[in-house]
This record gives sequence, C-alpha cells and structure tokens, in this order.
Amino acid sequence: MTTAEQTPTRTQEPGTPDQSRWMAVAVVTLGTFLLVTAEQLPIGLLTSVGSALSVSEGTAGLMVTVPSIVAGFAAPLVPMLVGSLDRRVLLLGLMALMTVANLGSALAPNFTVLVGSRVLVGIAVGGFWAVAAGLAVRLVAPADVPRATAVIFGGVGAANVFGVPLGTLVGDLTGWRIAFCALSALALVTLIALLAVLPGLVASRTIRPKLLMEQFQNPGVRVGIIATVLLVFGHFAAYTFVSPALQKLSGIDERYVGPLLFGFGAAGMIGNFVAGAALSRRVHRSVLTIAIAMTAAMPLFLLLGQTAISGAILLIVWGLAFGGVSVGLQTWMIKAAPQAVEAASSLWVAVFNLSIGFGALAGGVIVDTLALQSVLWLGGACALLAALAIWTARNNDAVR
Repeated sequence: MTTAEQTPTRTQEPGTPDQSRWMAVAVVTLGTFLLVTAEQLPIGLLTSVGSALSVSEGTAGLMVTVPSIVAGFAAPLVPMLVGSLDRRVLLLGLMALMTVANLGSALAPNFTVLVGSRVLVGIAVGGFWAVAAGLAVRLVAPADVPRATAVIFGGVGAANVFGVPLGTLVGDLTGWRIAFCALSALALVTLIALLAVLPGLVASRTIRPKLLMEQFQNPGVRVGIIATVLLVFGHFAAYTFVSPALQKLSGIDERYVGPLLFGFGAAGMIGNFVAGAALSRRVHRSVLTIAIAMTAAMPLFLLLGQTAISGAILLIVWGLAFGGVSVGLQTWMIKAAPQAVEAASSLWVAVFNLSIGFGALAGGVIVDTLALQSVLWLGGACALLAALAIWTARNNDAVR
C-alpha cells in the first residue's frame, strides 16, 4: 500500500459529498440505535422470556446468538445481492423488514417462532449496518469523518443507555411482548425519518467476492479483523450473561439490573465520544488503549465485584471501555482501506456480528456446562490477545 493510498482524500472514495448532511447523519444514528437495541434487548429479557416460553437461560441466549450470526452473513451478502441498487432504497427496505420482524417477535406463540423472527432481525441488522458503518464518508467532508463516525456509533452507546435498559424496564413492567412491539414502532419512525432526510446514495463500487477477499491482503485490515473477532467475541461471551452475573456474583436484586444496564450504556456513550476525539489524533494508540482497558475490565469484575457497590462500579468501568470499541475499530478500517470503505466495512460488520453470535453461543455453553465465572475469564483473555494483535501494527502508517 502506497502513502497516497493510506491517506484519505476527497478523490479516494467515490460519492464524497459537496456539502455535509448532518441531519442525515443524525437519522442514521437513530438507525444504529435501533439496530443495537433490537439485537441486544433480549439480554435484559433472558429470564422473563425463558420463563414464559419454558427454556433455559442458555437456550434463551439464542435470541442474541441467532440474529448476530445471520447479520454476520447478511453484511457482505446483502450488498452483493443488490449490486448497484441505490443505498437509500436498500436502507429503507431493510428498515421496513426490521419493523415487521420485531412485530413478529412480539406475536410469537412459541420460542421457535420467536427465533425465526430474530432471523429477519439479523438480515436487517447486517445489511443496514454494512452500509451505515462507512456512510460518514458519503455524508460529510473528509475532515469531519472521524466526528461523524463517532456520532453514528453514538447510537450504539445510546442503545445501551436508553434502548436496552428502557426496553428491559418496559418488559419488566408490561411484559416482554410489549417491549418488542415498542421496537417495531421505533423502526417505523426510523423508516419515515430516513425517507425524509436521506439523500440518494448511488453505489460507489459494486461489491463482489473478489473485492472482499482482496481486503485480506491489506495488513491493516487483517489486524482490524483479528482485533474485532477477539474483542467482540470475548465481550459478548461475558456480557450476554451480565444479568445473571450481577445477581449471582454481586448479589444485586433483579429489579436493579435495568438501571445498572443504563449506567453501563451511559459509560459506553462517554467512552464512544472520548474515543472519537482521541481517534482523530492517533488511531493505533487509541485502539490499543481500548483493548488494554477491556483486558482489565472483565476479570476485575470477577475478582473485585462481589458486592453490590463494587459490582456496579466495575460494570460502569467495563461499559466505559467497551464504548470505544465500535467507533475505534470502524475508524481503523476506514483508515486501513480508504479506497474500499464499503467493502472493508461490510467485511468488518460481518465478523463483528458473527463474533457477537458465536461469543453469545460460547457463553451459553460455558454457563450451562461449566460456571458463570468462566465467561469473564474468557472475555479478558480474548481482549489481551486483541491488544497483542493491535500492538503488532504499531509501524503501519495507515493506522497510526
């Protein structure tokens, strides 16, 4: 990769805007908020759904595993299948699918039907996120891309602050079916907002399997993919079962899980924007710091979080660290592949979501067969390996 290829310019990514469209950025942020809320809300509803539909907590974890794995495959497949279709039309169609899928979850008569509706959620999540992850370069000027990316991924933190905790609260007060109905309504609102403000987004470059495979020849992309797999897999192996962990390891009453998840998400939002500011100066150092913080956060929760107060504090520390993961790794991918942002983003979204799914699946197996504590050790070990992988790219000018 030459120096010219490593430094993003206005001519490198087709479709660079003549003027910034921050209202569109805001609505795409609402979309990421919905995606993460829809994908992770079952984490706060595991106990109630499992009880209502007569399945174990480990089996109920499939509500997170299935859509995440489906999203992982959908991320590259959806852009490939639609070819040169206007990305605005694609995003609108996927948001309509999200509306229907969450309504299906709310009306599911049994766990099998519920998991089937979560498959549709996964298709919508993977396809939407594959486009939205790199959309900042299509909506704002190059100098504003790190800030716009942080805003878009602010939806991730907002989902943890408001979406998942409020959804959990709604589920606790009115029933989990009402929580899924609320998600469907939010998806409809997002669809209308996208229709109103999103400009036409002609496909900048048709994604083909060959283009995706070419990304692995880029050393910066390879490290970004490895770090993504390790950090996200380890985090979700542990975080999927944070509700039982808070109750069984820290002795926290189930009534306080929702508010604590709110705190986790609030810390994540802070971490997202702190990371966004740091990434505009030094990408490599910022992402390495995030990985090191994740390495410490999960084992410390196990070692020191054995009281309600210490458990709550360490959950907030964990949220602060994880808040920078999405924006940090997506910025890494944009920097590493400035001439193929959508292709690299699709690949990144694929491994991100597959890692969520397989992490949750591995966590479920471990919780059901070994011990709840084991998933926290696994998360810390994966984060340590990610930090080592990131450190090896310290001399790569594209991501410095």
